[in-house]
Amino acid sequence: MSSEPLVRMRNITKRFGGVTALSGVDLDAHAGEVVAIVGDNGAGKSTLIKILTGVYQPTEGEIFLGDEKLEMASHSDAIDKGIDAVYQTLALADHLDPAANMFLGNELTTKFAGITMLDNKRMRAETERVLFERLGVRLKSMDAPTESLSGGQRQAVAIARAVYHEGLRVLVMDEPTAALGPQETARTLKLIETVKAQGLAVILISHSLDDVFQVSDRVHVQRRGKCVGVVKTADSNQQEVLGLIVGVEEAA
Repeated sequence: MSSEPLVRMRNITKRFGGVTALSGVDLDAHAGEVVAIVGDNGAGKSTLIKILTGVYQPTEGEIFLGDEKLEMASHSDAIDKGIDAVYQTLALADHLDPAANMFLGNELTTKFAGITMLDNKRMRAETERVLFERLGVRLKSMDAPTESLSGGQRQAVAIARAVYHEGLRVLVMDEPTAALGPQETARTLKLIETVKAQGLAVILISHSLDDVFQVSDRVHVQRRGKCVGVVKTADSNQQEVLGLIVGVEEAA
C-alpha cells in the first residue's frame, strides 16, 4: 500500500434542497488498499460514492486523485480520470453473452469489403483474456447468456468490464455480495483481493461486517451524513464498528 493517499475527498457536503445528505466528510483511499464504507440506510454511503464517481456533484468540498484536483460533471468524466464503479445491479444485459456485456456501448469493429462489422472474435478473445489475466476466472461457456451465469461469475464480468480500461485506478464496489450465497460470496471477495493486489484503490460499500473484516484494510463509518470514525481493520473488531454505526451514546 502506498504511503500517500491516491484519493482524497475533503469536506464533502451535499444538499438536496433543504436536506443535507452529507456534511463535511473526508475520505482517503490508497493504491493497493480496500477501504470499506459502512453505515445504516440514510448514512450517506451511496451519496458519497456517487460524488466520487461523478454521478453527483458536491455542494461543497474537493476531490483529489493524486495531485490532481478533479472537476467531474458526469460518470463518464470519472471513468476518464480512472474511477469506475460496479453497482449492486451490475448493469448487465442478461440476454447477451459475456463478451457482448463486456463491450456494451464500446463494441470493437472490423471492416470487411469496406463494410464495418462487429469484431465478435476479438471481443470474445479480449473478454477471455481479461477475465483470466486480471481476475483468474475462466467461464465454461462464452456463448451462454449472462443470465445463466452464477452470481459470482456475473460479478466477474462486471468487474472485468471496469478493469478493461487501462487507466483505471479506483474501483468502487457497491454491495457486491448482497444477493449471493456463501460460495459465491467467497469467490467475489477473492476477486476484490485480486484487484487490490494489482495496485488499485478499492472502495467497498457493504452491510456485511463479516465481508468487511475479511477483505478491508480500513473501515470508514458513516452516520447521519457524517463520518463518525475510521478504524484499521486489523486493530478493530465488529463490535467497535457496530458501536460507531449505531452511536454508542444513543445505544447507552
